[in-house]
Amino acid sequence: MHRKLFALARDNAGKGAGIRSEIDGDTATIYIYDVIDSYWGVSAADLANALQGITASTLVMRINSPGGDVFEARAMMALLSEFSGTVTAKIDGLAASAASFLMLAASTIEIAEGGFVMIHKGWTMMMGNADDLRSTADLLDKVDSSIVSNYAAKTGKSADDILAWMKAETWFDAAEAVENGFCNSVMPTTAAKADAKAKASTFNLSVYDKAPKALTEQQPPEDDQDLEALRVANLARLGLYERTAA
Repeated sequence: MHRKLFALARDNAGKGAGIRSEIDGDTATIYIYDVIDSYWGVSAADLANALQGITASTLVMRINSPGGDVFEARAMMALLSEFSGTVTAKIDGLAASAASFLMLAASTIEIAEGGFVMIHKGWTMMMGNADDLRSTADLLDKVDSSIVSNYAAKTGKSADDILAWMKAETWFDAAEAVENGFCNSVMPTTAAKADAKAKASTFNLSVYDKAPKALTEQQPPEDDQDLEALRVANLARLGLYERTAA
């Protein structure tokens, strides 16, 4: 059983800033600065609440997320696709995993210098017999195929190239993300590089095999007392996963 998805959400609980929105004239800005997960981070329901009542003609979606639940991100994309105005995405730090296709809901994607986009094949957690496992593998293939189609439509790259990048867990820095078509441009902001890395390194990326050192070396070791508090606070859910792992 693959526990990385659970670890990603659990280890980043409380590290993000959730979802918030602000309106300036005819432009609304939504900040998605968290892991994408209905329990540990931000959800489609949270986004729906943030979007409620927004009538601006332009929506700016600012992203700093280590990724999370693929289906939750899909639901968020569906909500954004129904927005009546123009949607622009700005990657302020990190758009990894599920967050890297959440950004595809925008017609234009900008990335801060020092920011990163990461794509990889889907993960899951499940239990069952051999037939169950084969069915789950088939489902993951379908999920990956749909994501490949989304990336290919945005970048113009071949499905084979996209899938190879996903298999390799590929991290694109700002220049590479633009060069390969994932983003349209690098944001011309003052001191953006250091600021973007600081935002991205907020998260615990230890579940990823190839996370850049620039995003991991600044992370202090977890305090044992903090980990114990988190374990106790989420005992019910943790216990559920521990039982399914047995």
